[in-house]
Amino acid sequence: MCLAIPGKLIAITSQLDETFRVGKVSFDGVLKEVSLTLVPEARVEDYVLVHVGAAISVVDEDEAKKTFDILKQLGELNELDTPDSNN
Repeated sequence: MCLAIPGKLIAITSQLDETFRVGKVSFDGVLKEVSLTLVPEARVEDYVLVHVGAAISVVDEDEAKKTFDILKQLGELNELDTPDSNN
């Protein structure tokens, strides 16, 4: 099943311009590099919804935390435990 997972944008790691950016997102302590191209409005400390390596929207912090907790309870976050060379 493909899901979009909420995470907290903790840093902009590269930026060509205002549109083409990459950021480091924390998913409950698991760090991943994601494309921010689809969310030019995203800023550090925002919560973003990430699908297949790309942030697709900025989301409310409370809703992001609730969604993450539900996904964790359902066991849908196992792939976050795999090693990632972009950490």
